[in-house]
Amino acid sequence: MSKVQEIQQFFREVKVETKKVTYPSKQDTIATTYVVIAVVLVISFYLGVVDWILSQLIGMAL
Repeated sequence: MSKVQEIQQFFREVKVETKKVTYPSKQDTIATTYVVIAVVLVISFYLGVVDWILSQLIGMAL
């Protein structure tokens, strides 16, 4: 099998596999986005508090 035939076969297989993909609905995407934003906010708040506490501790040590 030549290189050109291998590449053509690859793209045929990609086309077949792409047809099997199921995409999330708009509602699923929105819900997941809200979860991601909430988790980012919670983790940011937590890290901010930990950073502030550590800064205070280092400030007292110096």
